[in-house]
Amino acid sequence: MDYRILLTTLLLLTNCSFAISQVRRDTADTSSTPYEWNFNKYRFGGYGEVLFQHMDYDVNRYTNPKGAVKDRRAEISLPRAVFALDYKFRNDIVFGAEIEFEYGGAGSTMEIEHEKEGGEYETEIEQGGEVALEQLHLTKRFANAFNVRIGHMIVPVGITNSHHEPTQYLGTVRPEGELALLPSTWHETGISILGYFSRFKYEIMLVNGLDPNGFSSEHWVGSGRQKIFEKSTMTSPALAGRVEYSPLKNLRISASGYYNRTAKNSSKPQNMAGLNGDVSIVSADAQYRSANIIARANIVAGNVSDSKAIFDVNRRYFRGTGYSITPFGKAALTYSGEAGYNVFSFFDFKSRLFPFVRYEYYNTGEKIETGAQTLPKYKRDLLIFGINYFLTPAVVLKADYAHRRINGRKYNSENTLSVTLAYTGWFLTR
Repeated sequence: MDYRILLTTLLLLTNCSFAISQVRRDTADTSSTPYEWNFNKYRFGGYGEVLFQHMDYDVNRYTNPKGAVKDRRAEISLPRAVFALDYKFRNDIVFGAEIEFEYGGAGSTMEIEHEKEGGEYETEIEQGGEVALEQLHLTKRFANAFNVRIGHMIVPVGITNSHHEPTQYLGTVRPEGELALLPSTWHETGISILGYFSRFKYEIMLVNGLDPNGFSSEHWVGSGRQKIFEKSTMTSPALAGRVEYSPLKNLRISASGYYNRTAKNSSKPQNMAGLNGDVSIVSADAQYRSANIIARANIVAGNVSDSKAIFDVNRRYFRGTGYSITPFGKAALTYSGEAGYNVFSFFDFKSRLFPFVRYEYYNTGEKIETGAQTLPKYKRDLLIFGINYFLTPAVVLKADYAHRRINGRKYNSENTLSVTLAYTGWFLTR
């Protein structure tokens, strides 16, 4: 690697950080939760990041018999810039919205021309990147313990979907395991009941489900979110929920779950007759976060019924959808942990510096249905070492080195050096 490029990038990101260091020193999640309705009329904020990565492996990691071959390549990108707005029509009626620009914006849409025999797929391709409406909802407040929300909202399954702002995790990128198993950030449309009491916070929701035609080797059910179509099928709605408990100061323990019978949500459900495609996901996570210690751990496990039969149907009828038609596991699993300590606590510095370590295991083919294709290259574990330099609580410069093993070193390992500048907060409130 040409380290002059890396040094130049670091200097650029550091200079940029001072330009945005006036972001409000409020690092609460930008999602509208009962804990965060403590503003008078409105507030505007968001989060975003600039990412540089240098990889020592080729992009074609799955088709080569030994895994990705050695290569030297670098990328710089704007993974996301999210803008959030909350507005109170009255103290008991709150509007919330988030719009996300990924990799510079634009995207693609798809619709089914039903008047054509069998229903033909038609795709309109636009500029690269994506603009997504992550949240758009109204919340009616009745009491701290009971509120009703209707609209488009975050599905709070797993620690990353629930707390996804870049200042909430230590790595330069979101945990790979959850990105491999679940949509991220996962947002769907429906109704939710949420609130808090004592040391508990909860949310239960009924939303549109997943499309089994999108399930894949690389992203399991995560690629089944109905984002490529103009409208989402809700013939079989999904049930999701999360409970968080704070037994001690700075400590949060959480559990979440999801269930959806997906076959009826297919874009052509007649081809899925006789199949259920039940998706069941359970997750548990914990976080301890103080001025000088940050530690997080999580586990996500899931199961899909009829996985082999769904793949057989997908490769026969759904190759024109734009989905990646590949075999996928009956069960998937990920678990991870990370911890960092502020070494600047030994000195009289206002900023904070967290060296950290993270370990992840994830496998989208943890269990394979009898007769289905095995997926050995999708069993991965990851060890990351890095630093988080918090210029303010809302602005962080991160760098880390990741070593990824594929199926216990049976395939070529992969190494990535990453640097990111990230921010999050409320810029304006009244």
